Amino acid sequence: MSKIRTLAACTASASLLIGALAISGCRTTSKPAPSAGGGFTESPSDATKPSASAGLELQVVYFDFDSAVLRDDARAALKKNAEVIRGAGSAVITIEGHTDERGTEEYNLALGERRADAVRAYLVDLGIPNSRLRTVSFGEAKPAVMGHDEAAWKWNRRAESH
Repeated sequence: MSKIRTLAACTASASLLIGALAISGCRTTSKPAPSAGGGFTESPSDATKPSASAGLELQVVYFDFDSAVLRDDARAALKKNAEVIRGAGSAVITIEGHTDERGTEEYNLALGERRADAVRAYLVDLGIPNSRLRTVSFGEAKPAVMGHDEAAWKWNRRAESH
C-alpha cells in the first residue's frame, strides 16, 4: 500500500512540477514602463527600438494634450522615419493614433485618427507615397503606460508606425 501512495505522491509532484515549469515559461509581465520623471524631451526606452511587426526602426511621436499638431521633436523623428520607410521597398506602413484616458471614447477615437492623419500627411510631404501609408485610431484603448496622471498620460498621447 505504501508503494501506491509513494507512486501517487510522485505522480502528483511531477504533475505540479510540469505545470509550474509550463507557467514559468509564459511571459506575464508587460514591457517596462518608461521613467515617469523629467519633461517631454525624454522618451520611453522602447521608443526607438525596432518594430517587431515590420522589422523597421520607426520612432514613436508624441503629442501635447488635446492636440494633433506635430511638435518639433515629432517632425525630427518623422524625418528619420521617412528615410527608413524609403529604404523598405514597397512595405506598407500602418500609423496608429493613440490618446490618454481623458475624454469620451468617441472623442478619443477621433483625436487618435487626427493624430495618425497628421503623421501620414507629414510623411507624404516628405515624399512617402500615400498608397504606402494606412492609419488606424485606437483612442485610449492601448495605453503605452498605465497610470492616471500626467506622468503616464504624456506617453500615451502618441502615434506609432509599424
